[in-house]
Amino acid sequence: MTHPLPPPSPTAAPGALPAPAGLWALLPCAGTGSRALAPGAVADLPKQYQNVAGQPMVLHTLAAFAAVARLRGTLVAVAPGDTFLQAHANPSFFVVECGGATRAETVLGGLRALQERGARAHDWVLVHDAARCLVTPEQIDALIDACAGDSVGGLLAHKLADTLKTATAGPGGIRVAATVDRSDKWLAQTPQMFRLGALQAALAHVGAGATDEASAMEAMGLHPRVVPGSALNFKVTYPEDFLLAQAVLLQRMHGATLDRFGGARGLASDAPARTIF
Repeated sequence: MTHPLPPPSPTAAPGALPAPAGLWALLPCAGTGSRALAPGAVADLPKQYQNVAGQPMVLHTLAAFAAVARLRGTLVAVAPGDTFLQAHANPSFFVVECGGATRAETVLGGLRALQERGARAHDWVLVHDAARCLVTPEQIDALIDACAGDSVGGLLAHKLADTLKTATAGPGGIRVAATVDRSDKWLAQTPQMFRLGALQAALAHVGAGATDEASAMEAMGLHPRVVPGSALNFKVTYPEDFLLAQAVLLQRMHGATLDRFGGARGLASDAPARTIF
């Protein structure tokens, strides 16, 4: 399923100045996320489609991007045959079945799909995890403001607060091997914002092993800008993460999601309710 975008701008006349760089968002949404299934979750439904605070998780993510007016479009890259979002069609995003076996392959497929819709090599693409459903429009705008004039691009990240250990496994179990200096350590988050052409080349060079876009750019000898994010911009990865995400969304009353996609205010997820302290 694909929701069409407006036709691309005509090619500039010879000698004319290039059009300003556009801004696009890309959500890789082809994973299964089986380790994140919470009690009461729907079996065989990827984690990004599980209900959190009464809505599929990905809709909370998409609502944040829908509030960033300067984006030319938001592409959701899904696996072939994935029709889940047909029931939630909205002009604020479009869906392309270009997902691959790995994140890198899905992002590459999404970049090609953006090019087919008029995105150019010098346009910026903000790649964001569908399961980071607590990102805010303000955080997205802060990343754009910080990176729009940068020669490389950058990513949201959160300064490591906890003491960091390395450990080894042996007959006595897992034991601490050393304490690592945390003063220069950051937890990489998304969105991660890079020029389409440069990111495409980096991912093609690194291959399927790239765990995020910044690491692919680093492999090209580049140094992405770090933009402070938030501890709340975490990726829903484990069952308990659903409970925390739900608590935050209910506290916010998730009004942006309801305004964009409808639904009832204040509903809990399908998972059993628990008190969060």
